[in-house]
Formats: sequence, C-alpha cells, structure tokens
Amino acid sequence: MTHGQQSPSDSTGRIVVSGLTKQYKQLRAVDNLSFTVQPGRVTGFLGPNGSGKTTTLRMLLNLVTPTTGSATFNGVRYADLHDPVRHVGAVLEASSAHKGRTGLNHLRMICVATGLPRSRADEVLAMVGLTPAADRKFKGYSLGMKQRLGIAAAMLGDPQVLILDEPANGLDPEGIRWMRDFLKSLAAEGRTVLVSSHLLSEMQLLADDVVIIAAGKLIQQGPVGEVLHSATARVRVRTPQADALAKALTEAQATVERPEPDLLVVTGADAPAIGRAALAAQAELHELVTDKPDLERVFLELTAGKAGIR
Repeated sequence: MTHGQQSPSDSTGRIVVSGLTKQYKQLRAVDNLSFTVQPGRVTGFLGPNGSGKTTTLRMLLNLVTPTTGSATFNGVRYADLHDPVRHVGAVLEASSAHKGRTGLNHLRMICVATGLPRSRADEVLAMVGLTPAADRKFKGYSLGMKQRLGIAAAMLGDPQVLILDEPANGLDPEGIRWMRDFLKSLAAEGRTVLVSSHLLSEMQLLADDVVIIAAGKLIQQGPVGEVLHSATARVRVRTPQADALAKALTEAQATVERPEPDLLVVTGADAPAIGRAALAAQAELHELVTDKPDLERVFLELTAGKAGIR
C-alpha cells in the first residue's frame, strides 16, 4: 500500500507488533516484543510498573523510535499513515489544555489544526457525556472529566483504532462503568481498542483479549477465558483432621499449603479426588471449594519475580 492511499477501513485495524526492542544505553525497556491486536475486540495491555507498556505504546504512535522491530497498523507504520488522526486515536495521559479555555474550544482548535469540521467537537463531547461541561473552563475539570475530554479528542477523526493508557485513572465507579460500556461499544462497531490498565478486576470485565508483559518481554497473550483457564486450579479444604488429609494428599502427589490450622489449599488434585482422599483418611470436610482463577491471580502468578525497574 502506498502513501496517500489509506482509508480508515483499509489502512488501520489490525495492530502488529513484531520484534519490537528499545534500548536506552544500558537499559532495555522493551525486549523483542511481538503480539497482535485484532479489530472488533478490546485488548487489555497489562504489565507491572516498569514493564515497558508505555514505551511500547509510544513506539506504536511514533513518539519513540524503536531500536529494532516494527509496530504497524495493517502493515503501515503510524508515521506513514496519511492523515493519522482519521485512523488512530490515542490518549497516553489525561488531556491537557490551556486552563482558561473551555472544553469545547479546546476541541474546536484541534479540529481546525487537523482539518476536521468544527461541528465534530460538539459530537464527540456528546459521545463522552461532557456536553453539560462544554462551556466550562478546563481549570475547573476534574481528573475524570479530563480523561473524558482526552477520549473526545482522540475520537475527533472517527478513527478505526483507539489506544488508551490507564483511561480509568480518576474515574469514580460510575465513570469506570461508563468507560467500560463505551469501549465495548466501539469494539462492537468493529474498531480496534487497545487499553493499558492496572485495574485487573476491571480488565477482566472489559477485555476480550489480553497481552501480558514483564521486564519488556511477552509473558502471555490470548483471549481472557483461555488465559484464565491456563491458571493452576486450586481447591480450598477445611477440615478438623487437616494433618491426616494433608498427609494423604501429599502421598498422592498433590501440593498442599496450610495457611490456617484447619485450612488446606491444594493444587494437583481436583475436588472429587480430594473428597475420596478425605473419605479414606476419615477426615470430616467442613469446606470443599474450587477457587475460580481471576485475572489478578493469573497476572501475579505469570509476572512473579519478573517486574524489572525501568
């Protein structure tokens, strides 16, 4: 595809990160990172502090030059997109604007600078629920309102791709739910949504897919359900005969932790097997529950000991 031929439908959508590396003198912030982000889905981009997430997003948007590798939108680098505001919208931090300018005027200035109709400012303000604050000065905006204004600015060009870094910062529970519904609706329209966040419980509700990195390297990627399914199953068992049951389970090659005198946390044996072992050991069961893994637990297991400082 040659420069100048792109349109929102054919130049953007599928994000491909391939062998992406960023070296700062002695520090490797991103290390041979490869993953894909598909249209029509919300992809959560997760990693501990210092894992290289923001550096990766900045390389995607041509704000940082990769040492090696590439990041493209359907094979086209951001720098080579014609009129990129119409293809890719991004918010890497809460919106900043002149404190004496209103939200509406801030967006209208962007429209003028990018060749978009001024009326688009009113449309995106309505889209993010900021119409009542359109004529309020930016200095009076809360952090949550600034987040919404940033998203409004990112949506001005009606882009196919939206990239957000910690978009829920400063939002109250109602605002977080609004954000979730809004991003899901964009994906339902066939857009590509890539979201970096530390709110793992929220990402489990929001994301269709996840990409997990640590110390600049890919740890895991795939649909949320598959990533959760890959976690080690754990069963909580409460019994007055904990010694006898722990011995029986250990002899059966299960792994047993004992956080409380009468509580066992078992891996390597499912609930029916534990029930049979308890019957054989004459252990009375007061609790037998299989823990369903959540994204936070899986994330912590996958990234344990890998959170390098960057």
